[in-house]
Amino acid sequence: MISFFKPLLVFLFLVNLGNCYPQTAANNSQLIVLVNDTTFVNLKDYSRDFVYDMKYASEDNFLKSKVYDCAECYLRYKTVKALILANQRMMKKGYKIKLFDCYRPLDIQKRMWAIVPNPQYVANPSKGSIHNRGGAVDITLVDFDGKELNMGTSFDFFGKEASHDYPNFSKEIKNNRNLLRRIMAKEKFNSFDSEWWHYNLKAGLNDAVSNFKWECNF
Repeated sequence: MISFFKPLLVFLFLVNLGNCYPQTAANNSQLIVLVNDTTFVNLKDYSRDFVYDMKYASEDNFLKSKVYDCAECYLRYKTVKALILANQRMMKKGYKIKLFDCYRPLDIQKRMWAIVPNPQYVANPSKGSIHNRGGAVDITLVDFDGKELNMGTSFDFFGKEASHDYPNFSKEIKNNRNLLRRIMAKEKFNSFDSEWWHYNLKAGLNDAVSNFKWECNF
């Protein structure tokens, strides 16, 4: 689907350039509408304001294995729109969203399951997860210098301390987690109780599990 929409957008843009009338904001809006909410798009094509540390495109993860061929953050278009709005709210407060994981093809989910076949750590690919639907992100916050806010644990820490409601943390850590959850909730993202970094877009829960794969440009 991605390969269809990008050439179409480029073609329409060139046609508009050839018209004798100047391109207006209305024209631009019409081009954007051509992207369906369920289409997979690359977040970098829509915003340069995020920070990336795509853990599963490296060995720096709990699997100790690289499972993505290259580091990209693809999501459904509706998830991208909501995430950009959340990041704009964060930036007004002096922070940015840093991404650890985005959409995950079903084949990657199967690869992860083969390494760690435990539903406590990896969703069973027979059912799929919201990551496989393009509606989930694993994130934290950084300041404008790129320094991560203290969230109490690292990403993918599988212990009770990773829970949003873990009581034995400092006020600073609790405030950082609450800020992340509060802003994400304003853009209709649900938090995941046992993982402070995981957020699901409510509107993406019923989308189909996908095995769409992006191209790697090495």
